[in-house]
Amino acid sequence: MSICFSKEFLLENMMGPNAVTMCEELTKDLPLSGCRRILDLGCGKGLSSLFLADRLDAEVFAVDLWTPASENLARFEQMGYGDRIVPLHAGAEALPFADGYFDAVVSIDAYHYFGREKGFLDAHIAPLVKEGGMIALAFPGLKQELAQCSPKELFVTWSRDDLETMHSVGWWRSLLCASAKTRLISIGEMACFEESWNDWLSCDNPYAVGDRKAMDAGAGKHMNLIAAVCQRIPSA
Repeated sequence: MSICFSKEFLLENMMGPNAVTMCEELTKDLPLSGCRRILDLGCGKGLSSLFLADRLDAEVFAVDLWTPASENLARFEQMGYGDRIVPLHAGAEALPFADGYFDAVVSIDAYHYFGREKGFLDAHIAPLVKEGGMIALAFPGLKQELAQCSPKELFVTWSRDDLETMHSVGWWRSLLCASAKTRLISIGEMACFEESWNDWLSCDNPYAVGDRKAMDAGAGKHMNLIAAVCQRIPSA
C-alpha cells in the first residue's frame, strides 16, 4: 500500500473500528485485481474508499447516507485521489446504478445497519454486481446471540435497540445463505478485532468516548468483527 494515512487523519475520520485495518484484512485474499468498478457501500468518511483506490487499479464509488458527498470529495482530493473515487450521497435501499454495473461491492462497518432483513441482499445489492463478482462485508458482531446471553457489560453504553444491529456468525450465515442470487464463499471472525477497536477508542469522536465505558467494563469479550464474502451467481 503506497498511501500514507497519518495518525491524525485516521483519528479525525474514523466513524467506528478502524475501517482501513478492516478493509485490508477483508480484501487481502480476494481476487479484485481485475476489477474496473467497485462500490464502497456505507463508506463513512471514505477511509476504506481511499484504501481500495490505492490498492487497486479501479474506479471506486464511495456511497454513504450520512456523510455529504462534497465533504468526502474534499478528503479524496486532499489525499490525491479525487480523480479515482466518485463520492455519492445515497441510501442502500435506493442506489442509483444499473444492474451489473460493478465488478465488486465492499462494505465496511455498515452492512449490519441496513442489511439484516431477509431478501435485502437480493433486492438491493446483488443485482448491481456482475455474475461472478464478489460482495465482501465486514461489520461488528457478537460471539453469541443476545437471546442466548445478555451480559451486563454490553448495556453499560448501548441500549437493546443499539444492539439489535449486532448478531453472531451463525445468525449471519443463515441470513446470507438464504440468498437466491449469491452464494456464501466464507464467513468468520476477523483477526483485527482488538487492533481496530483500540484505534477507534483512542480517538476523540463522542461515540468513541461513549463506547470506552462498555469496553472498559469488559464488553469486548462478548464481541467480534465478522467478515463475509459472497459471490454473484448467474441469473436463473
